[in-house]
Amino acid sequence: MKNFNLTAIIEKSEDGWYSGQIQEFPAAISQGKTIDELKENLLDAFKMVIEDLKESTKKESTKRKTFTRRLLLHA
Repeated sequence: MKNFNLTAIIEKSEDGWYSGQIQEFPAAISQGKTIDELKENLLDAFKMVIEDLKESTKKESTKRKTFTRRLLLHA
């Protein structure tokens, strides 16, 4: 899979923790003691958001006559 270029909005709190959100996927929110930890946690949050979207779409599509095809995107 090709890499995605996503934007992390990062804020450092007064207690030294970092919180962040992926700008392109606002539901992907997390925190970490370091920026590296925050990045890992944001990646996990991103994966959970994508999986949730996938499941929601799957549930909605069962209400209609649909079929699936693999789609390969080249940037």
